[in-house]
Amino acid sequence: MYEKLENVGIAHFDVKSQLPRWVYESAMRAAEKGVEARSAITNKTELKLRQQDIRIGLERCIGGMPPSDTPLNPKITGTVIGNGFRVEKIIFEPRPHVYATANLYIPDGVSAPRGAVLLLCGHREQAKHCDEYQTVCHYMVHSGLIVMSLDPVGQGERFGFYDPETKLAPMTSVTEHENVGRQCMPLGDSLARYMLHDAVRAIDYLCTRPEVDPKRIGVTGHSGGGTQTSLVMMYDHRIAAAAPGGFIMNRHYFLLTGKAQDAEQKWPGFSALGFDHEDIVLAMAPRPVRILATTYDSVPIEGPRHTLAINRRFWEMYGRSENLDIFEDENVHRFTVPLARAAAQFFSKHLLGRTARNVTEEEIKLIPAQQLWCTQSGQVIGELEHAKSTHVENMGRLAIFERSRQALTEEELKKQAIEWLRKRVFSGREQCDLNPRPSGGGDVANMWIIRKIWWSQTGLLNHGLQFFDSKLAGAKLPVTIAIWDGGSNQLQMHAKWIEETTASGRLVMVLNPTGIGPLLPHLNSPTDKPFKRFGMMDRYTDELMWLGDSMAALRTYDVLRAVELACESTNIDPSDIRLYGNGRYAIYAGLAALLDERIQQVSMENRMPSISDWIKEPIYDEMDSLSFILPHMLRYFDLPDMDRWLAEAGQLCHSTFVGSDVVI
Repeated sequence: MYEKLENVGIAHFDVKSQLPRWVYESAMRAAEKGVEARSAITNKTELKLRQQDIRIGLERCIGGMPPSDTPLNPKITGTVIGNGFRVEKIIFEPRPHVYATANLYIPDGVSAPRGAVLLLCGHREQAKHCDEYQTVCHYMVHSGLIVMSLDPVGQGERFGFYDPETKLAPMTSVTEHENVGRQCMPLGDSLARYMLHDAVRAIDYLCTRPEVDPKRIGVTGHSGGGTQTSLVMMYDHRIAAAAPGGFIMNRHYFLLTGKAQDAEQKWPGFSALGFDHEDIVLAMAPRPVRILATTYDSVPIEGPRHTLAINRRFWEMYGRSENLDIFEDENVHRFTVPLARAAAQFFSKHLLGRTARNVTEEEIKLIPAQQLWCTQSGQVIGELEHAKSTHVENMGRLAIFERSRQALTEEELKKQAIEWLRKRVFSGREQCDLNPRPSGGGDVANMWIIRKIWWSQTGLLNHGLQFFDSKLAGAKLPVTIAIWDGGSNQLQMHAKWIEETTASGRLVMVLNPTGIGPLLPHLNSPTDKPFKRFGMMDRYTDELMWLGDSMAALRTYDVLRAVELACESTNIDPSDIRLYGNGRYAIYAGLAALLDERIQQVSMENRMPSISDWIKEPIYDEMDSLSFILPHMLRYFDLPDMDRWLAEAGQLCHSTFVGSDVVI
């Protein structure tokens, strides 16, 4: 009966292009701030100030860095002899009971401290002991360099969800990163803080080795390892040379790829501060940088070429333009042998002060992966006592913020939380007239329906279906604004509620906030799943977070604009405005009610009980899970606080939770 209404489009406006266009234009405005700031740099002093701002800004965006004054407690668990080098198997603690595993390649005949390279691995499940990264290590160690290859969290011997009894992990690598990375965000953190900190502590360890000259330490990596390399380039002044691979581009070129970000690539607010990939490279000036790129990469080759050209003049300020270059291989996205050779040549020149010898393919004799394990089982979880995963670290951070909130009086907590929420929801919004207009209508089950569209922000139309009893046509009716997953694409699922609510004499407005229902952007193909992990909607939410925004904040603002529309509508009684939320999107109704006293009552059904409880879940449904995340929220309040404050104000009618019969 509701099928036709569920599938109706919106006439006269290209609403399916509006979110991609709005996000892109917002990103370009933010990028322009960076262009202007970099263009304004005319001398070394100004350049150094920009570099300082980048470091401070990055640390702020990823949630601050963990302390680096805890004991590393390094252990060498074994040694493997290669042809012309040895590999020491290292376990150290970047943070207490967080065990990092690494292989240290040391050339034969090292008699004095020399240059070393930290290799940060991309998204290969075996990480340091997979063929791709082993090969890179071999080319560099055969060139005379000491090389430390580090397992990232979730890879190599650091599977966070490993079960020692079954010897299986339900998720690893990218999947684990995204799982725990999303849970970092309401804490005000990014998974990048842990990956960067691991790398910084690995450099701390290298500095303790008698074979290593602390003033000649370089860093390289590809793909996810290129991301980690970029983080280190911006943060750690000890790096003498860097060769990031498969990552350097800029926001303009990245947005054209239509890709979402991996968890460690989400640095909320970085674009809002006017920073871009050009600043990653700029942060190293005038230290040597070689960008490693492949021409058939999913990272558009135009990106690194552009970033290199933009940064050339900063090295010229020091008379060291030869210290910045790019090496390109005609290949796909991987740390290819030509890139490995180029990295070895680059680091030999800048860390050893000599030309790298020509290492032949015959000399590269990879070591069986199991021989490179630092643990006996191949995993730190289950073998090393009290070993912590990133999920456990997240719960530790959660406990810190919960204690911090509990230390405040109720009045202080509420005032601080609502001030923060108001800023998050309203900051940067471009005010505009609603300019509402009808966009069709119809009837179903003794109800009349009016479709309406209006401007929530400049460039972003919202849409709603107004249902009311046909016998009440022309009357000024109290309204309940409904917000649920899928919007007007899911009317049949909520038909009973719609019919009962209109029968009680109320007008129901089913809201389609940004990106929902007929406002969902165009799909690349009919089989696309826009709300899956790394799907289309994740992509736009990622970019909003880079801009210091979020889909949750934007849609909460949409709800508030719908309330404003109700207040101005001739067929609605503004003295009786209620909100009804159902499912994950019910959070938007609760947040909006906290910010607007015109909302008389709010009901939420099938809602998650709390963001804290979600963070405690080791495995959860990732589908559309970025949509309810407000970065930093748990530093200020959680959903039970919201419920309590709404109840105290007399606004909360009831709230039911997913999988529970609890009613508030």
